[in-house]
Amino acid sequence: MSRSVFAARFTRLVGEPPMQHVARVQMQAASTALKEQRASVGELAERFGYQSQAAFSRAFKRIIGVPPVAMKRSLSPLGGEGAS
Repeated sequence: MSRSVFAARFTRLVGEPPMQHVARVQMQAASTALKEQRASVGELAERFGYQSQAAFSRAFKRIIGVPPVAMKRSLSPLGGEGAS
């Protein structure tokens, strides 16, 4: 099966192109890690193969809708004050 045929079938069945699907699943996992493991943004960027924290943060915001630091800050026991 060619790459283009695979992509077309995948998109038809799943509702989004393969790479978009992979990116969304990765960012959902990163979001969970921020919430449950209290992982740093730098750790997550490295874990998911991004060359920089900035590139990871841009991708996270594009897919999840908020920057990872804002999500991390909202999870702070201080209600967003003093967390980074």
